[in-house]
Amino acid sequence: MSSPSIPDSYARRAGLHVAPELDAFVEQELAPRAGFADRLDAFWEGFAGIVERFVSRNQELLEHRAELQAQIDAWHLDQPLEGRRRAFPKTDYVSFLREIGYLEPEVEPFEVDVRGVDPEIAEISGPQLVVPVSNARYALNAANARWVSLYDAVYGTDVIPEGEGTERGTSYNPRRGALVVEYVERFLDRVVPLAAGSSHADAITYDVVDANGTGGASEDGAPGARDRRLVCELRDGRRVELADPACFVGFASEEGGLRKVLLRHHGLHLELRFDLEDPVGAAHPAGLADVIVEAAVTTIQDCEDSVAAVDAEDKVGVYRNWLGLMSGELEESFTKGGQEMTRRLSPDREYTAPDGSTLTLPGRALMLVRNVGLLMTTDAVLTAAGEEIPDAILDAVMTAAAALVDLSGRGAEHGVRNSRAGSMYVVKPKLHGSAEVAFTVELFAAVEQLLGMAANTMKIGIMDEERRTTLNLQQCIRAARRRVIFINTGFLDRTGDEMRTSLEAGPMVRKAAMKGSTWLSAYEDHNVDVGLRTGLAKVGQIGKGMWAMPDEMAAMVEQKGGHPEAGANCAWVPSPTAAALHAMHYHFVDVAARQRALARRDPATLDSLLEIPVQAPGVELSAEEIQAELDNNAQGILGYVVRWVEHGVGCSKVPDIHGVGLMEDRATCRISSQHIANWLHHGVTTKGQVEDTFRRMAKVVDEQNGGDPAYRPMADDYGRSVAFQAALALAVEGAGQPSGYTEPILHAMRRRAKATG
Repeated sequence: MSSPSIPDSYARRAGLHVAPELDAFVEQELAPRAGFADRLDAFWEGFAGIVERFVSRNQELLEHRAELQAQIDAWHLDQPLEGRRRAFPKTDYVSFLREIGYLEPEVEPFEVDVRGVDPEIAEISGPQLVVPVSNARYALNAANARWVSLYDAVYGTDVIPEGEGTERGTSYNPRRGALVVEYVERFLDRVVPLAAGSSHADAITYDVVDANGTGGASEDGAPGARDRRLVCELRDGRRVELADPACFVGFASEEGGLRKVLLRHHGLHLELRFDLEDPVGAAHPAGLADVIVEAAVTTIQDCEDSVAAVDAEDKVGVYRNWLGLMSGELEESFTKGGQEMTRRLSPDREYTAPDGSTLTLPGRALMLVRNVGLLMTTDAVLTAAGEEIPDAILDAVMTAAAALVDLSGRGAEHGVRNSRAGSMYVVKPKLHGSAEVAFTVELFAAVEQLLGMAANTMKIGIMDEERRTTLNLQQCIRAARRRVIFINTGFLDRTGDEMRTSLEAGPMVRKAAMKGSTWLSAYEDHNVDVGLRTGLAKVGQIGKGMWAMPDEMAAMVEQKGGHPEAGANCAWVPSPTAAALHAMHYHFVDVAARQRALARRDPATLDSLLEIPVQAPGVELSAEEIQAELDNNAQGILGYVVRWVEHGVGCSKVPDIHGVGLMEDRATCRISSQHIANWLHHGVTTKGQVEDTFRRMAKVVDEQNGGDPAYRPMADDYGRSVAFQAALALAVEGAGQPSGYTEPILHAMRRRAKATG
């Protein structure tokens, strides 16, 4: 058997073969900034040691996944058929899962013991923005989304309906602007009300006064007196304070006038900005030109599902942007509205506190980085035998090495710091059970030793998106109890794994019905229950999933308040605008109080979590229902995959079959492809029907992308379109994919597309 060929361009480093792009990046960019340029040989020696230690164990964990899946498949096939589904007592199923180790032994009660966590994670409830770190402009936009104009967010979305005379248009519409001001005034009245039942709508001035009621700020903003208060003069001549004066925490003045007032409520800040030269401020009696909300308190810079990184070139692009965020050097120039713009990381914000001291607040979201899971390998580094190493190992080392720039304070040279508590935050997706969490914890410890980090510097966020992790979540948290700062639910990946794990149990219900399944509500509750039971809420985040319709903000404002009500102290949003609007929910809900109440409820049961969402006995879908479901799934897969394979775009807004823009990433692709694969496997549909559906939907997607000059239509030649072949393979070969993941097919097809230009 011949060994894999090793390209001549690869550099030899400590017995490893390193792609030239990565080798040059480490030597010329990463090592000098991270402070190990003079120890480069030692770095590669240590890296090689990590590869030798963890590669085979990574593979063993993947093989164990496959063994468990094979046992579950075989068990289901041994159960009697009831129509198309398998019938069995739940007690037998639970006993079987315990017997094979899929259900792990229960652990004694415990609480996590995590130190050195930044307040954005440990104390503040708020939106969490997720963004592909491969796109510098988006990455910077997300990092800077800590502070966002609520006026802009309301004005530019459907939160204010468009009517005659209140259209958004291409220039500022004063009539629409007046509605926005009224909307935000009602918000202020609800969360930071004025005393005596007064309204912010009646304020004609906002003043900062000292204890004697006189002016409290000099022209240059320096302290004029101690113990300042915020006072509003109303239209009727009354002067009132805030109903809760403690909400006033800072101000800023320029040229003798008050320019900013800083308020805090439920741990989140609001900035009232005054400017009589601004069109909005000029029309307001008090000169209030804007309300800036503290929005994305944290952001996940993603190396995984929203990124299409399939080779060394792609991986280096990801690491370069993450390094630039840590060093403060990342910037991106672009044209917007006919003007050249350059985006950089925002500086910190300074105010004068009521006691006269200087109050400095971070200007950026605290950044976490999401590494990849354990499944895929990368050609960026080859073993001595020429084998690709696991992506997860490379991500752990490279993203941690880049974080050294921040941890050492070198990023402060460019005016930024990320973690002020001295930690690095790594979100880990697609882990199956506590053994894989323990493996990751051990890997992080080895990386810390390699880079000279203190023990437990690398914190871990455990994404509860695989069935085996859900069922053993408490055991998973225990395995990382000195590092874990985050758990969250993700409906899409979790459903994809639910369908693949239970493939042989029967045909699944339609996707829309899945959201009302017993297991799903139990899953959402269980995640919060376990997070509260293990004390995670005291030091970390309990999160909820993404709002997938970035243009449907009115619906988001109406619905996403359910996440803090459910006990989540963070939830994912797709944009800075969405973060600003979702921030309102954390002012409406006291999450800490809600969590205390939820801690007293009966926890979700194992029986509910194991309620497989197969079609009920005797249920037969009509031909029209089956075709509608196939059309919906196929169109979504094609719309996403064509951009992934052809253009390397890992996350994009894709119009669905009805033209509604949906944020699509590999998680949405996984659930759609697994749904078709399940129905194909059980004879609900046929391969011929699936292929015909994909051909018809390819024409729909081609039409939806007709205005893109770089787009290559799939329907011109189905056989030669790599994107079409990839999308179809995800469905017809889905039942054979490990855990139903889309990565093996997408990576192979993207590499093929890149190779052919």
